[in-house]
Amino acid sequence: MTQRQRIVIFGNSGSGKSTLAKEYVSKYRLIHLDLDTLAWQDTSPPTRRPLTDSANPIEKFIAENTEWVIEGCYADLLSFAIEKASEIIFLNPGIETCIKNCRDRPWEPHKYKTVEEQNQNLDMLRNWVKQYPLRNDEFSLKSHQRLFDEFAGKKKEYSSNNRID
Repeated sequence: MTQRQRIVIFGNSGSGKSTLAKEYVSKYRLIHLDLDTLAWQDTSPPTRRPLTDSANPIEKFIAENTEWVIEGCYADLLSFAIEKASEIIFLNPGIETCIKNCRDRPWEPHKYKTVEEQNQNLDMLRNWVKQYPLRNDEFSLKSHQRLFDEFAGKKKEYSSNNRID
């Protein structure tokens, strides 16, 4: 019997999580959940939703879908999905690659109302990406490495955008 594909992808901002998730959606016909869509309140400046307000939709998504890919940079939210995952993928291509990916990414209409709004956020995003190895929060290299190290199932870590399936 083939194991159901329940994949969690995580890493720094700009590491290629959304791109890889879309590849898996296309290749394996998985249902996709981008944690950015439920982690933030629509406030200015944006603020995180309470953990339970984001965790409940994750648990509902998992209950309603037998095969899926969930991606994000939120170690606290990822922990709800990882316990149900058949595989995890840690994207860790390095700071310079992440910055380049942020600069080159297409418009993300589910995050920004306009391309201009997204571009206005680019300097802040680049600075955020640079802090990845230094932070001690749920978005940090340290938190992602812990998720990866503690997972007992099938797992992969990619240190470049040149992945081999």
